[in-house]
Amino acid sequence: MNDNPIQLWIVEDDADWLRGLSRYLSGYDDMKLVFTASSPQLVREALRKGEHPADVVLMDIMLDGEAAGIALAEEAAMMTGARVIMLTSMEEKNLIFRSFQAGAIDYQIKSEFESIPAAIRAAYQRQSPISPMAAERMREEFQRLKLMEQEFERKKLKDLITPSELQLLELIDQGYSQSQMADKLVVSIRTIKNHVNHILRKLGHKGSREAAQHAKDMGLFRKEE
Repeated sequence: MNDNPIQLWIVEDDADWLRGLSRYLSGYDDMKLVFTASSPQLVREALRKGEHPADVVLMDIMLDGEAAGIALAEEAAMMTGARVIMLTSMEEKNLIFRSFQAGAIDYQIKSEFESIPAAIRAAYQRQSPISPMAAERMREEFQRLKLMEQEFERKKLKDLITPSELQLLELIDQGYSQSQMADKLVVSIRTIKNHVNHILRKLGHKGSREAAQHAKDMGLFRKEE
């Protein structure tokens, strides 16, 4: 065995898989399995006692039917300084993303256990690149969150302005002057000016074209047939 083997934890609630993975990783002389646990309670007790220093923690995302491994990953990383690799039997995008938010630095699919030793070494050497799969899942999740944020902002803007104000912004975007808008809507220029100023105050823009572009960018204008 090497003089300074990687101190390894495995947290896994499937007894058969825990035994198999423990046996598999014990065959590598640069790793030393110092602690295993099958429940969050055992992990938290070990963290509290501080009896088993860890370099790398393999953490199952799902424990006792819940995604308890995510919170444990954050606790283990903070209390031991270990690098946490999440183990999962399914590519659940939301859970993987939350694991990275909690401080995990990689994740491994259980069925691809042959890649786990290399992931452990990379984590130990603090050279863990985000795997292509993990990077793709994170990009997808960031995109989902971005779309949710855009939809929230679009709804907030839509609720803020009236249909008639939106019509004015649409006409401004189409290049109408205030006098042309007054003629088209059969109102006075003064009325148009008052409406435009009111819109600018509500939206916080300095110019009408800027406000119109904002509404357009948010997808509030009617789509052309």
